[in-house]
Amino acid sequence: MNATVLNPRDAQKDASMQLQKDMIARNYDALATAHEMGKKVSSTFVPGNLNELLMCFDLVRNLPEVNSLQSAMRKKTGAYIMEAERSGHSEDVCTYVKSDLGMMAKGNIGPTGKPLPKPDVLVLSYTGCFTFMKWFELVRDQYGCETVMLHVPYQADGRITGNMRNYVVHQLKANVIPTLERVSGVRFDIDRLREYLRESARAEEDLVWVLQSARNRPSPIDAYFGGVYYCGPIFSAFRGSKEASEYYRLLRGEVGERLAGGRGPVTPEGDMAEERFRLVVEGPPNWTSFREFWKMFYDEGAVVVASSYTKVGGVYDFGFRHDPDHPLESLADYCLGCYTNRSLPMRTNMMCTYMDEYQADGFLVNSIKSCNSFAAGELLMLREIEERTGKPAAFIETDLVDPRYFSPANVKNRLESYFQMIAQKRTRAAA
Repeated sequence: MNATVLNPRDAQKDASMQLQKDMIARNYDALATAHEMGKKVSSTFVPGNLNELLMCFDLVRNLPEVNSLQSAMRKKTGAYIMEAERSGHSEDVCTYVKSDLGMMAKGNIGPTGKPLPKPDVLVLSYTGCFTFMKWFELVRDQYGCETVMLHVPYQADGRITGNMRNYVVHQLKANVIPTLERVSGVRFDIDRLREYLRESARAEEDLVWVLQSARNRPSPIDAYFGGVYYCGPIFSAFRGSKEASEYYRLLRGEVGERLAGGRGPVTPEGDMAEERFRLVVEGPPNWTSFREFWKMFYDEGAVVVASSYTKVGGVYDFGFRHDPDHPLESLADYCLGCYTNRSLPMRTNMMCTYMDEYQADGFLVNSIKSCNSFAAGELLMLREIEERTGKPAAFIETDLVDPRYFSPANVKNRLESYFQMIAQKRTRAAA
């Protein structure tokens, strides 16, 4: 493949993509200067994050998974992972974790080349990924910083009960908020939280409109590769901010124009010319070869119309919105409803709903070698969805941020065979 085609400087970007990039860069600038400016720093994870609550205490927010994926897109994580493995971490450990630990060992220089500060508090909202607990244990041991945990009950029966909600709210009142007050020196103001939640709800409304625009033919968006840009602000340090609301207003306007013009998704090489295949995808993308991976789809006219990954930081398209009238209960429901906190039958039902509502031609699993939170049960999910929808399904395997586990030739061959299978099945059905 011609590497010059994939030069990041040549990538086509909408205004919203550039704005998102600028927002992330500003957050890294804020992290680099936080302690110098007298600010305290929190580290927390994407699923179930309490960003609006953290903003109430003027904490600068660091998200380790975002650091790893941003580093991977800049081709830095291979060296970090090798550093962590030299320190004794197994090949099978989540590569987000090893990338983070390796980066710390090499001076903790963030993806943009600026130093990341020692966190003042680790905020662990436990929403189904056991690895998060072990990850923060290692970070706490290295930095000696305070840790506060919000334990979120698992949705084993597929529903949120009043007891589950009350249990989370009690922890917020008794443990999380007092710890954040003590660490930050800022008193909690529930009216401030309400205002942030109002902004969250505005952004969530626009994001859902954007994601559901993929029901149209042609879809004006790609809900997997393009979707990671759309979800960046709301999944990370910006949900609840006026910046995020403005970003989603801009994004909705752009997508509305594409929709009105009958245009397909924007890709790094410009507008996609023809929509040949509509897919629903389960699992995170590969970040080390993100553009090369994406190109394998748009070269074949394959558009992802819905994906599970764009729900990992919040499942909004099934009706949830942050509610300023019930602020703590709303935070609890958000954490309880995260994709990683949902049972395998719930996830399977979600994917079947997407297959139907978005008129998908097929279901694809990108199984992540080192991510048990997603990979466990994916083959069962694949078989169930194939049986229930009658649509062909396929399985590929890559990794999050370890370049050793992305084989371009193998992935490309399997995708091409899959697209041929979809085309043949469609031809037979039309005969």
